[in-house]
Amino acid sequence: MQTVETLNEGLKRAYTLTITAKEIDAKVDAEVKKVAPQVRMPGFRPGKVPANLIRKMHGESLAQDALNSAIQEGIQKLIADNRLRPAMQPSVALEDEYAAGKDASLTIEMEVLPDVPTPSIDDLKLERLTVPADDAAVQAQLQKFAEQQKTWNDAKDGYKAKSGDLVTVDFVGKTADGVAFEGGTGTDMGVEIGSGRLIPGFEDQVIGVKTGDEKTINVTFPDDYPAENLKGQPATFDLTVKSVKTAGETKIDDALATSLGLKDLEQLTGLLKGQVEQELNGLTRTYMKRKLLDQLAAGHDFPVPPSMVEAEFNQIWEQLKHEATHEPDPAAALAEMEKERDDYHAIAERRVRLGLLLSEIGQANGVEVSQQEMNRLIAQAAQQYGPEDQKRFIQYIQQEPMAAAQLRAPLYEDKVVDFLFDKAAISDRDVTRAELEAAIESDDGFATGTHTHDHDNHKPKAKKAAAKKDAGEAKADTAEPAKKPAAKAKKADKPAAEPAATDDKLVEAEPVKKAATKKAPAKADAAKLDDAPAKKPAAKKAPAKK
Repeated sequence: MQTVETLNEGLKRAYTLTITAKEIDAKVDAEVKKVAPQVRMPGFRPGKVPANLIRKMHGESLAQDALNSAIQEGIQKLIADNRLRPAMQPSVALEDEYAAGKDASLTIEMEVLPDVPTPSIDDLKLERLTVPADDAAVQAQLQKFAEQQKTWNDAKDGYKAKSGDLVTVDFVGKTADGVAFEGGTGTDMGVEIGSGRLIPGFEDQVIGVKTGDEKTINVTFPDDYPAENLKGQPATFDLTVKSVKTAGETKIDDALATSLGLKDLEQLTGLLKGQVEQELNGLTRTYMKRKLLDQLAAGHDFPVPPSMVEAEFNQIWEQLKHEATHEPDPAAALAEMEKERDDYHAIAERRVRLGLLLSEIGQANGVEVSQQEMNRLIAQAAQQYGPEDQKRFIQYIQQEPMAAAQLRAPLYEDKVVDFLFDKAAISDRDVTRAELEAAIESDDGFATGTHTHDHDNHKPKAKKAAAKKDAGEAKADTAEPAKKPAAKAKKADKPAAEPAATDDKLVEAEPVKKAATKKAPAKADAAKLDDAPAKKPAAKKAPAKK
């Protein structure tokens, strides 16, 4: 077996590997001896079939297996002898002229990981912005939570709707020339007066209606409305009032808690307080991690493998394209994405560089994920599958190093970040939640997502991209009411309640107030993209989710 280096430029390497016919034939002999005990042939006792007959019967498949085995051994020897650290799976091409019985000539191309300079971590300085979970914050969340549980009662005959009531209507939207426009017709749509969910002026004109009324209202679509043909245009809606409901009183008491399967109000308050604290601690960590990675990025600059950057970019781009399909105007979202393609490429490069840097820091300082932690990760991930598929999933992870590396990567990254937090000089400052959110949103560069590389498995972490954040939308995300506590009762798992009579499909009809088209879908919720699970490798399919 001979190797010749044909390219050594930057991080790119290329080699010619020659495996002699004699070496391949020796592999075939080994394969024959391996299968001989299992071969059955009339006229011969089990395991006594001559080797030449086995070659004659199975020679082609044995030769292919032998060639594949020789190639794998040759690549591993090439990597070991040259102390290479492939960034991605090497590209291997067998010469077209190869035929059985001849030497095999291979071209092997790869990109290697860079020599990461010794990370400078001794002078890290971070500020920890903390928000105390005081009683006022907990009570505010408790009030919001109670409001989500409100019930709706039929109004008395002749009752006129007012702000805070729920009116159910059928509607037909028409342009100024009286023509019904696409998507502007619907039935049984719930309108909660004063909620601000519909376009300006719509809800106000529903005030005063009674069950059975028919009314035409006049509105003007906002200039930033996603439907191009309706932006800034006047329109009318012919309404038929199906029902009027008033909000029932929701008391914050033990009965509210017991309706959720909890013991009493004290337990509900405690759960919400814990949730508020967890959420605030998460915001604090997000801010600190972002500042930490900014310092690391500013202090370290080294070349990164283009193939890793491209793989990371492709993953970001696919996620953005997926998000774009859920936009009010997918074509407009895709167009905005294209304008910022270079920005997302820069995000990918930064993430790869930071991932390599964190990996280097972790390895140099003995940071590792224990087997016990790995077992816990596997068990948690297996919960997303049905009982019959959980065992298959666990076997899949155990047999596929790349899949295991992907599962391990987020925890490994968090442990490296925690190690760096311990090394840094940290100063504390109490702030309000609004100030903390503003500090997070003030970051003008790239989000915190990184790309950790597992040197042992030569597999980059397939973590979803975090993109640039839009301050207004992200603030709205972090400021939404606390989710219901995880109680035993089924009700506790329900999402925040919409008005009871609202049909979610009709909420997307034209009267609904939509946000301005986002420049790119990932900006709306960078944290969501950060937290999304890694894609499984395509080599094998994991069991179908239940």
